[in-house]
Amino acid sequence: MATTSAVCRLAVLPPSPSPLASGLRRPAAPFSAASRPRALSAASRGRVLCLAASAPASSTDAGQDRLQKVPITNIRNFCIIAHIDHGKSTLADKLLEMTGTVQKRDMKQQFLDNMDLERERGITIKLQAARMRYVMNNEPYCLNLIDTPGHVDFSYEVSRSLAACEGALLVVDASQGVEAQTLANVYLALESNLEIIPVLNKIDLPGAEPDRIAQEIEEIIGLDCSNAIRCSAKEGIGIIEILDAIVNKVPPPKDTLKNPLRALIFDSYYDAYRGVIVYFRVIDGSIRKGDKICFMANKKEYVADEIGVLSPNQMEADELHAGEVGYLSASIRSVADARVGDTITHFAKRAESALPGYSEATPMVFCGLFPLEADQFEELREALGRLQLNDAALKFEPESSSAMGFGFRCGFLGLLHMEIVQERLEREYNLNLIITAPSVVYRVNCSNNETVECSNPSLLPEPGKRRSIEEPYVKIELLTPKDYIGPIMELGQERRGEFKEMNYITENRAKLTYMLPLAEMVGDFFDQLKSRSKGYASMEYSVVGYRVSDLVKLDIQINGEPVEALSTIVHKEKAYTVGRALTQKLKELIPRQMFKIPIQACIGAKVIASEALSAIRKDVLSKCYGVIYQGKRSC
Repeated sequence: MATTSAVCRLAVLPPSPSPLASGLRRPAAPFSAASRPRALSAASRGRVLCLAASAPASSTDAGQDRLQKVPITNIRNFCIIAHIDHGKSTLADKLLEMTGTVQKRDMKQQFLDNMDLERERGITIKLQAARMRYVMNNEPYCLNLIDTPGHVDFSYEVSRSLAACEGALLVVDASQGVEAQTLANVYLALESNLEIIPVLNKIDLPGAEPDRIAQEIEEIIGLDCSNAIRCSAKEGIGIIEILDAIVNKVPPPKDTLKNPLRALIFDSYYDAYRGVIVYFRVIDGSIRKGDKICFMANKKEYVADEIGVLSPNQMEADELHAGEVGYLSASIRSVADARVGDTITHFAKRAESALPGYSEATPMVFCGLFPLEADQFEELREALGRLQLNDAALKFEPESSSAMGFGFRCGFLGLLHMEIVQERLEREYNLNLIITAPSVVYRVNCSNNETVECSNPSLLPEPGKRRSIEEPYVKIELLTPKDYIGPIMELGQERRGEFKEMNYITENRAKLTYMLPLAEMVGDFFDQLKSRSKGYASMEYSVVGYRVSDLVKLDIQINGEPVEALSTIVHKEKAYTVGRALTQKLKELIPRQMFKIPIQACIGAKVIASEALSAIRKDVLSKCYGVIYQGKRSC
């Protein structure tokens, strides 16, 4: 009765003129403050009433409704592709709210972003998933949203998430247009043969130009945007049209219920009480609670103690069929045992082959982490171990330095991954850290025909024992307004970049492609890019392999003693510049002593740059100043 009366109160509202009568076209005039809450088409308002009428009276009833099985033809698995700050998390929030998956009283901004760090930075770090129930034409549909991180550091996780979907919403800011990261993820989606639905978000902004942005998407990506959905996730405009498009355009999963079980792991995290919780999509067959399962990459066997769906909180279920998305608990001790991209199958009736695309996470950027206080070493070890439970890509090993004491050499997927781990260590574990400059993994070809991988300059073989050194290269694509092409090309040349091509994707925007050493990018490349383009340029990169380079080990000696923590591997042409900068900076930072201290940058036994820290001198004439003495007097 309570639901019916609520519908009646909604139904007697007088119909208001709709600024988006077609649901797709932007009105000539901008939305006023009064019209924004009512900016829905007549059909959409009717759908909202239908959703309200079908909504259960309590959250418990809502959960049971979402657990109800639907035919596989009524399942839709989709993800959202967007650049940072284009409204992906806000749109996900509105989809959850509009379908009744999350009650309005429980709603908060960036609902699927659980970490405080995610909310502060406005980015998605850990994958999430949510099962929604949507009624269209009196037919219930199961919509599985698989959230994806947008940053290039997590491109492997993005590719595995896309493999668990049949469709994707391409969300583009109607005022900013297509960015480099959007392009990278769209190409991944196209490789996975996903149905892509273009969505122009933030049409309520004064500077929004949806017509121009739609044309830009057609020119750059080649998608037909004549029926692109125009929405404002913040104001709730066009959300119903998006839900309808998901049902109508995203294809259902294939009916492979009779095949042996194959389920794709797209995320996992560590729970202190239940062990590792695995998020997966059932591709073939079905899985029941109590089944004995096997992970095909590492051949380890477990019993499924608990399975269920994510809505978005975990809700237990007895069985999951092909096409469904859910979670699994099986007393798994480490996230490393449940790798993203691995395939789950039954122990007794195994699948013949694993799902394609699995690979191990390989760290590309390394740095040293040392506690500021020596007695925090064990706390740092414990903190890194706990983070590794949730982050299989994080690698670390003990390291000692005569200057900094005991610490760890840590490996990360990229610069953002490194920043996130460092910030979590300091924030969640109250550690004060000294962080060395980031470096990359070099390959050293030795004279005895062995190849050694080296991320620490102190472990580099002696010059007489090595034939050549290879360094990783990346293919970097830069999107920039045409006014900043010159400064950005200068930056690429300064960083040893090899120019490949330049294409004008629109009249005012160009795409520059470079081959660049990864070591040149892990420093301040991104900051310089933003500075020289006044914040308008964006970038995307991918590792393409190793190349032989003329690299040398640059040592820093203070008072004749080498300091291993300050050693670095640089290109021979840049050795003098880097050495001069390091010695000058050290001269400013090191306090003066009672004696002169030489600071030298060396390649082997050759000194290429030198500074001297002068000794503290006593001014013996200081007491004579300001007084006129007559005659011959000793001061």
